[in-house]
Amino acid sequence: MRGRQVLLALTLTGPLLAGCQRHDSATLGRIAEHAAGYALGGVAAHESERYLDHRASGQSYERQLGGDQDIHHSGRMGLVFPETDALPNPRLTPGALNSAVTQANLRETICRPGGYTRSVRPDEHYTENLKREGVRQYGYPQQMGKDAFMLRNYEEDHLISLELGGSPDSPQNLWPEPHHVIGGWGSYAKDKLENRLHSMVCRRRISLGQAQHEIATNWIAAYKQYIGATPDQGRSHRYGG
Repeated sequence: MRGRQVLLALTLTGPLLAGCQRHDSATLGRIAEHAAGYALGGVAAHESERYLDHRASGQSYERQLGGDQDIHHSGRMGLVFPETDALPNPRLTPGALNSAVTQANLRETICRPGGYTRSVRPDEHYTENLKREGVRQYGYPQQMGKDAFMLRNYEEDHLISLELGGSPDSPQNLWPEPHHVIGGWGSYAKDKLENRLHSMVCRRRISLGQAQHEIATNWIAAYKQYIGATPDQGRSHRYGG
């Protein structure tokens, strides 16, 4: 199906490019970007196209959506990142474990009633500082423009979540994960995988080590294996990332 979409995009792009010979290279580049966005399909691709238009106009995406209001509360998206940004850079964020959580003490730690993650979650001031640093380390502003400095575009997420025995405060286990990614593989989808793996570990359906390895190696592949091929981008209650 994707092959047909790409073929259709290229078919439509040819006449457009031919008809735009009078325009500058920036215009041609935006047309090509738009065609690629439509080939990926879905609401996220549409929002990505709108971002490209707004970026070309030199105005802030959030500003064009209505000033400083919270874009999530207004029912609109923030920046939509390329699908390659769904996974962290393994050099910067390889993942790290909490040595206090083991297969032998699950009932006393992550599987205990009453909420384990609240007892180990790091201070918000600490994670906000890491988020600012991480946005620069990951090069998001160079890739997406100045709006990428807005921290509300991200969740400072634990690659190996707290509910799976991930390190609470190691910078190697925390990264600024985009909320919205083309294809739907943003932070809200990963939240649902974390909850699913936590439930499976506590029910002894998979081992703690297996869950930690799979979410650290490629959380999208794990999502497709344990939940499904299509990501659910809706917000939901979570045990804690």
